[in-house]
Amino acid sequence: MNLTRKLVRTAGNLEGNYVCEVGPGPGGITRAILEQNPKKLVVIEKDSRFLPTLELIAESTGGIMDIRIADVMKYQIEAEFPADVKREWIEEPPPVHVIGNLPFNVSTYLIIKWLRAMSLQEGPFAYGRTLLTLTFQKEVGERMLAPIFSRQRCRLSVMCQYLSDVKRKFIIPGRACVPSPDVDVAVMQFQPKVTPIISHHFDLVEKFCRHLFHYRNKYCIRGIETLFPDSLKKDFSHEILRFARVSPKLTAPDLTVEEIRDMCKIYEEQCLRVPSLFYYDYRQRKDFEEVQRNCPAEPPLMKQFSSNVEIFSERL
Repeated sequence: MNLTRKLVRTAGNLEGNYVCEVGPGPGGITRAILEQNPKKLVVIEKDSRFLPTLELIAESTGGIMDIRIADVMKYQIEAEFPADVKREWIEEPPPVHVIGNLPFNVSTYLIIKWLRAMSLQEGPFAYGRTLLTLTFQKEVGERMLAPIFSRQRCRLSVMCQYLSDVKRKFIIPGRACVPSPDVDVAVMQFQPKVTPIISHHFDLVEKFCRHLFHYRNKYCIRGIETLFPDSLKKDFSHEILRFARVSPKLTAPDLTVEEIRDMCKIYEEQCLRVPSLFYYDYRQRKDFEEVQRNCPAEPPLMKQFSSNVEIFSERL
């Protein structure tokens, strides 16, 4: 119970606030949350076998706790709390917290989903810059924090760091968990940035980073080339590096978030210049003309929020 209380204290002051707990299981963290006297607690659990235990806990709360038997990957959290708790993005975070202790095979997929929601100010972030406190495999947490030149730096590092201030709060030894995993657990916290470092649509940034890190130990131009059909590969990949002022002999882990931002800017311009370019996928081995016939012309574009700041006033 001491570890669950420590995890909950890490989430900040919950008294009088709204809390969503994801993956409560038998309710260990749930009890620790309730000790902090939240105004409302909603728990989302996929496994109905935990329902009897959770119902016993809920019955003792006088209506403070609600249970949802649902898959959090599909659940709309933004419908759970009243509209008057919402805050403008540029204001202090809302009185809403998300806490989760998920199975490792789900947690990475979920944080990607929530990072996308963060960029679009949807889901838990429809209320404002909602704080996330989540558990991950220690190695995954290290990748989220990995700086440039680190062997662990990857696509996930960039996606976390451009949108949020991510911190590792503490490590839970695997032997302290029941059932005991073979690895240690990192408690990670995500505070959305008022202004993301990269202002382009999440889907475009994610695709660019996925290709960039495809050959993570080779020159970065190798990964960038996979974004384009053969007819454009050489010219467009060199154009990205030239205008972003990035050496083609750097590897993907050597690049800062700001350098990747600059490259995403050029890639978006190319996708606007060449219809359907964003939807080209070299793995499908489709003729590019076929892609252009069957896909939208424009890439996904970021809608403008009141907090957005245009990074570029003119082309680099």
